Amino acid sequence: MSRLRVAPIVEGHGDVQAFPILLRRIWAELLGGEYIEVLKPIRAKRDQLTKPENPALCDTVQLAARNLLHPNRDPMPGLILVLVDAEDDLACQFGPTLLKRAQACRSDIDITSVIANRCYETWFAAAADSLRHELDLTSDTEFPSDPETQNLRKGWVEKRIRRAKYSETFDQARLTAIMDLSQCRTKCPSFDKLCRELEGRLHT
Repeated sequence: MSRLRVAPIVEGHGDVQAFPILLRRIWAELLGGEYIEVLKPIRAKRDQLTKPENPALCDTVQLAARNLLHPNRDPMPGLILVLVDAEDDLACQFGPTLLKRAQACRSDIDITSVIANRCYETWFAAAADSLRHELDLTSDTEFPSDPETQNLRKGWVEKRIRRAKYSETFDQARLTAIMDLSQCRTKCPSFDKLCRELEGRLHT
């Protein structure tokens, strides 16, 4: 039985709409999971989640836990998944530190964290070939081979979006729904990390 209930914690307005789409697509299309229920993401500002002296991370984890374990929900393996952009932090250091703090808040619940390196939009750069109808790529002689190391961020997408202006709350979910997941996984270790975290819960 590959069933999972996820309570996401995110930092961006666009993530609230886009991340559930992404999780459902990864679970079904890449991993072949039977069913995933993604609860409405809880949004908190990056500083609230990342500063050790700020109690907001624990408050948010506790809220996610209450949503996950609500007595009216059918019994199912549950996961709290924290998604934060790396920005200028080193994901290899930032991720484990954030995870340790989150797990300390509720050691009785399965919790993991994923750091989008450098940001969520970097994953769009990795899947650019599949987004030709949404991104103007006529000036690009080749697609990014290593967008995380190349430090491609939201600005890369903003310059190429086939609209007057890139909108996180509108375009992030739209691009997430059509991006090539396998292509992104091949080029972005942080996206592969997200896939592996879900894959590890396939048969829990």
